[in-house]
Amino acid sequence: MANITKKVSWSSRGDESGLAAEGTPLLNGSEAARHSGQSFAGGGEFQISRLNTVDLDEDMSEEDSLRGRPKEIPHNEKLLSLKFESLDYDNIENQLFLEEERRMSHMGFRCLEISRWVVCGLIGVLTGLIACFIDIVVEKLAGVKYAIVKENIEKFTEVGGLSISLILWAVLNSSFVMLGAIMVAFFEPIAAGSGIPQIKCYLNGVKIPRVVRLKTLLVKVFGVICSVVGGLAVGKEGPMIHSGAVVAAGVSQGRSTSLKRDFKIFEYFRRDTEKRDFVSAGAAAGVSAAFGAPVGGVLFSLEEGASFWNQMLTWRIFFASMISTFTLNFFLGIYHNNTGDLSNPGLINFGRFDSDSVAYSVYEIPLFIIMGALGGLLGAIFNQLNYRLTIFRIRYIHRPCLQVMEAMLVAAVTATVSFTMIYFSNDCQPLDPDHKEEYPLQLFCADGEYNSMATAFFNTPEKSVRSLFHNQPGSYNPVTLGLFTLTYFFLACWTYGLTVSAGVFIPSLLVGAAWGRLWGILLSSISSTNSIWADPGKYALIGAAAQLGGIVRMTLSLTVIMVEATGNVTYGLPIMLVLMTAKLVGDYFQEGLYDIHIKLQSVPFLHWEAPATSHWLTAREVMSSPVISFNRLEKVGTIVDVLSNTSTNHNGFPVVVQVLDDDKPAKLCGLILRSQLIVLLKHKVFVELARSRLTQRKLQLKDFRDAYPRFPPIQSIHVSQDEMECMMDLTEFMNPTPYTVPQDTSLPRVFKLFRALGLRHLVVVDDENRVIGLVTRKDLARYHMGKHGLEELHLAQT
Repeated sequence: MANITKKVSWSSRGDESGLAAEGTPLLNGSEAARHSGQSFAGGGEFQISRLNTVDLDEDMSEEDSLRGRPKEIPHNEKLLSLKFESLDYDNIENQLFLEEERRMSHMGFRCLEISRWVVCGLIGVLTGLIACFIDIVVEKLAGVKYAIVKENIEKFTEVGGLSISLILWAVLNSSFVMLGAIMVAFFEPIAAGSGIPQIKCYLNGVKIPRVVRLKTLLVKVFGVICSVVGGLAVGKEGPMIHSGAVVAAGVSQGRSTSLKRDFKIFEYFRRDTEKRDFVSAGAAAGVSAAFGAPVGGVLFSLEEGASFWNQMLTWRIFFASMISTFTLNFFLGIYHNNTGDLSNPGLINFGRFDSDSVAYSVYEIPLFIIMGALGGLLGAIFNQLNYRLTIFRIRYIHRPCLQVMEAMLVAAVTATVSFTMIYFSNDCQPLDPDHKEEYPLQLFCADGEYNSMATAFFNTPEKSVRSLFHNQPGSYNPVTLGLFTLTYFFLACWTYGLTVSAGVFIPSLLVGAAWGRLWGILLSSISSTNSIWADPGKYALIGAAAQLGGIVRMTLSLTVIMVEATGNVTYGLPIMLVLMTAKLVGDYFQEGLYDIHIKLQSVPFLHWEAPATSHWLTAREVMSSPVISFNRLEKVGTIVDVLSNTSTNHNGFPVVVQVLDDDKPAKLCGLILRSQLIVLLKHKVFVELARSRLTQRKLQLKDFRDAYPRFPPIQSIHVSQDEMECMMDLTEFMNPTPYTVPQDTSLPRVFKLFRALGLRHLVVVDDENRVIGLVTRKDLARYHMGKHGLEELHLAQT
C-alpha cells in the first residue's frame, strides 16, 4: 500500500494501538488536519483498522435534528462521514422471502405489476399538482409585490424620495425570505438548497437522514415560494426534483410514518429495492413538471441517479413523467381559463424557437463551441467561488439564527443592487402597443418608453429568461447586458447554499442568456451586413446552455431538456456540442457544483467507475476486519451485547458455522442485518419460547415490512435477564446466499460488483469459504484520484 498517499490512521478499538488513537480525526477539520499532518510528516506508516458501519439514522436524537445540526458537514473536505448508511438494493432471499414468492400465483405477480404502474401514475399526478400550486402562488404573490413597488417608484419618481421605494422593496424581499429561511433553518435543514445533491446520493444508494419525509416536502414547497417571491437569484425548478422524489417515497409505501397513518396498501413495496425505483420515477416527474421535458426527466434519472436500470423501469418512469406534465398542463389551463388547453408544458417555458426566424449555419458551429468553452470557464469560476463560500458558511454560519440573518442580508442586498442598477441605467426602449413586459418601469425615461434594465431585474427570473430569448434585436443595450451579467453572476453565486429552498438552474440560464445575447449583439455589430445569422435570441439560448452546463456538468439529460423546452429539435446539435465543450473545459479546473456539495457533506458517494490506478489494490487490503460474526444458533445475550455496543455499531453480520479446529475462522453460511435482529428481539423469536408456546404465531415478512424504514433502536427493546440466556435460531431469517469475493479480487472488480448490484455488504472469503473481512460502501468510497495520484480519505464519526 506504499503507493497510496496515506492520510490518517483510524482505529475502531482503543486498545489495539495507542498510536492509532492519536491520529484519529476529530470532528473539527483543523484538529484533524493537524493530526494527519503530524503523522504524515513523521514518515511512519500507521495501521488502518476501519469501522465498517455507522450510526443508524433512527438513533439520532430529535434535539440534534432540530438545531440545524451544526456538525452536519465536517470542516475538512478530506473527510468521509461514517454517519451515512447504505440502502440495500439487493433482496434478502431468506426462507420467509422464498416461501412468500412461491405462494404467490401468476395473477398475484400481475397485480403487483399493475400496482407499480398505479403508483407511478399517482406520483405523476401529485408532482404535477405540487408544481401547479407553486407556480400559481408564486405568480400571485410576485404580482402583488411588484405592483406595490412599481406604484411606489412611479409615485416617488415625480415628487422625489426614491430611497423610500428602495427601503420598501428591500423590506418586502427580506420579509418573504425570512419566513422561508426560518422554516428551513429551524424546522427542517435538509430542505435547504435544490435537493438535487441529496437525491443523487439517495439514488446512488446512500441513506440521507430525513431526505424523503413529508415534513421535508412541506418545508421545501413553502420555502421555495418564499425564496422566489423574495426576489433572490434562484429558481423553483431544482426543488421540484426533490419534491417529486419525496412524493414518490411516500406514495409507494402506502402510509405516512410522520402522520402515523397506515392505509394498508402497497405493503409489498416496503423495502429499499422498490422504494428506490419509485424515487427515480419521482425525480424524473419533478424534472418533467419543471421543464415540460418528460424524456429529459427519464434521462436525468438515468444519468444522475439510478445505478440499476431495466426496460420496464424505463417505461414506468416515462409514464410518471408524462402524467406529471399532463397534470400540470391541465390544471394551469383551468387556472388561465382555457380548460382543455395543454400549451403550458412546464414551470419554465422558453417559448418556441421557429427555425425560419433563428436559423443557424455550419460556420456558426465553431462560434457555439467557443461559447461552450467560455461557459465551462465561467462555470468553473462560479463553482470555485461557491465552494470557498460554502466552506466559510460551514465554519462560521452554522447557527440557525445566523443562517436566517444571512438569507435576509442577501435578499436586501439583491434588492439594493437591482434598484441601483435600474436607477443609474439610462437604457430607454420604446414601449410597443403589444409589449410583453409585465411591469414596465418608466422611471426617468420619456413618456412611451421604459427602462430596459428594469425588465431584467424587476421580474421573476423565468420571465427575464424568456425576454432575453425572444425580445426583438435592439431591446437591450450592450452595457446593460454586461452589467446585468456581472452583478447577477455574483448574486447567484452568493445565493446558492443559503439556508433557503432554491435551485440554481434558472439563475444559471439567466446569466448565460444575458452574456449570450451580448455575444450575439457584438457579432452583429462586427458583421458588415445586418444578417440574420447574428440574431441575439439564438445566442442567448446557446449562452444559457453553456452557462448551465458549465455549472452543473450534465450532458445527455440537459441536451434533451433544452431541446424539449425550446420545442425545436434543430438546436439539438449545437446544444449538445456546447454542453460537451462546457463539461470538458469545466472539469479541467473544478468539479460540477452538485459533486462539490456532495463531497463537502462527506457522503460516501460511489462514481460509475473505480479510480483509474487502483488495479493493484485487492479486496484484502480495502476490507474491514476483523468481522463480528454470529453462529447459526446464537445466544440472545450475545446478540444484545453486540447490537448495544456503540463503539462499533455494525449493521451487517455474517452467520457462520464453526469448523472442528477452533483456531481457524468459521465458514460462512449466511448474512443477517441489524434491522432483522432488532425485529426478532422485539417479537422475542427465541427457541425456548417457541417450544413452550406451541400456539405462538410464526413471524412473517409483513412484520419486517411494518417496522421499515424506521426500525426501533436496540435501547428501546426490553430483554429480561432470563431471556438473555435463551437461544435464537437465525437459519430462517438470514440471507443464505450473500455475495462473496475471494480475498485476491482487485478493487475495480469489487467496485463494479458492489456498484452494479447496489450492495450494502460484500463478504470477503478465503479459499475454504471462511470469513476474513467485509467490504462496505465506506471502504470503497475512501479511495479517489487526487492531485498526487490515488488518495485515501479520513473517516470521521460525524
